[in-house]
Amino acid sequence: MSSHQAPRKLWWAPNTPIQYTEVNGVKIRHVEVGQGPNLVLLHTLRTHLDIFHNVVPRLSEFFTIHAMDYPGHGYSDIPRTNYTPEFFADSVEVFLAVRKIEDAKVAGVSIGGSIALMLAARNNPRLNRVIAINPCDYKGGGVGRGNLIANAVFTSFKIPLLGKITMLLNNRFVERKVFDSGVAQPASMSKEFSDQVFSIGTRPGYATAFLNLVKHVNLWNEIKENYANINIPTLLVYGEQDWSSASERAKTAKMIPSVKVEHIQNGGHFLVIDQPEEVIRIIDSF
Repeated sequence: MSSHQAPRKLWWAPNTPIQYTEVNGVKIRHVEVGQGPNLVLLHTLRTHLDIFHNVVPRLSEFFTIHAMDYPGHGYSDIPRTNYTPEFFADSVEVFLAVRKIEDAKVAGVSIGGSIALMLAARNNPRLNRVIAINPCDYKGGGVGRGNLIANAVFTSFKIPLLGKITMLLNNRFVERKVFDSGVAQPASMSKEFSDQVFSIGTRPGYATAFLNLVKHVNLWNEIKENYANINIPTLLVYGEQDWSSASERAKTAKMIPSVKVEHIQNGGHFLVIDQPEEVIRIIDSF
């Protein structure tokens, strides 16, 4: 099978059916598994639904899990458009409506957490509570703060021609170092997941879409202005070694009425990878 073709099975859950649903003319890959109240899982930028491979098997014992690949990510279609925060929030909102997902707890990581907060600020009636894990709602994007390699790569993405070259080169070693900067323990990043992320990065059109997202990355800092409209239970979860600063975390918390905040020790930005047990506990208990 070509590396550009979507796998027929999930490497971590081969018995879970993979589905496709059209959202605003874009074919979205997603899974639905488990039983119980609805739980929507929203991934980070540059990853896909498989980032939740450590938590879905356990969470599906007491939730009906809905996880999707955003447009331009994973194995969903890659439309030619502007990848702004509003585009992602609109796509998730329509996905929830098309799939008729109601009374849902929504948990997202990085921009997934920010998207969840955006939907709550819109007072989307399909949400009953939000768990935002290391939301990426601060200026500049987080990955550039990870390590020297991550900073160099992310800086190159902001320079049109150099960014295109960097994406096309798609060096496996460099990409792994960038992702390692997002976990407290690099050994927690499985080879299967990192190999799949690398392969997805070679899909036709992927580089253009990703660079467009980077072009609009500072817009994620502006979405906080609407957080005051949130009126459902909301929990912010941060890894102690997340890329965000203490002042940025406090600013986000201050903008959300009646918010709760938790910090996870020995955890980085990709908490579902390096601290899955804590993430499972928090999602189940909130």
